Amino acid sequence: MSTEPRIEVHEDATTLATAVAGELLSRLADAQAAGGTPQVALTGGTIAEAVHREIARLSPGSEVDWSQVVLWWGDERFVAPDSPDRNAAQARAAFIDAVGADPANVHEMPSTADAPDVDAGATAYGATLRRDGAGEFDIVMLGVGPDGHIASLFPGFPQLEDDGITVGVTGSPKPPPERVSLTFAALNRARSVWFLVNGAGKASAVASALGGADRHEIPAAGVSGREETIWFLDREAASRL
Repeated sequence: MSTEPRIEVHEDATTLATAVAGELLSRLADAQAAGGTPQVALTGGTIAEAVHREIARLSPGSEVDWSQVVLWWGDERFVAPDSPDRNAAQARAAFIDAVGADPANVHEMPSTADAPDVDAGATAYGATLRRDGAGEFDIVMLGVGPDGHIASLFPGFPQLEDDGITVGVTGSPKPPPERVSLTFAALNRARSVWFLVNGAGKASAVASALGGADRHEIPAAGVSGREETIWFLDREAASRL
């Protein structure tokens, strides 16, 4: 069941990142206080990196026990494990290593060192999710591209029709060309979905997604949380609403 989206507009990318980080720490602490081990799917991109840095800055003042948080990714570039293109490498540098996450609870998507090809990598990550996941995510965070793509689900691509958990992507319109991505089916198995979007270049995609566009044309229109969907926007990204 989809949820009516909530829209939060912040002055700029900096205040947006601080707000998202603070909200995440609050949610994680609440979930742990209730006896839960929260499962979170991270995203990549510039706004995510800003959020991650704010998480690292604000974490010492929070009640979150990072050893009891399970981290996943919505998508990943299928490149060498030490490539700076990897979303996981960016997240580790920005906050994961600093906050004391348990390595056993940090589930990176396969690199070229872990799988012979992108489809094998996708299959392997799906198996890991089935084994170590909770059946749903507590929070899925997603960036949105100017074309409306989310994770590595791009407009018009055949992967939009895949009803598995994970899918390999080749020929990505954004380099690098090979990716592993969660599918619509997996992303929608979330209690809460957070879209993190900044910049005027994303304003048209945001307006289209919130206006009920077809998910084949604007993939961001195809994901919502079971309990809530929040669009965290800066003023520029919200300028066409």
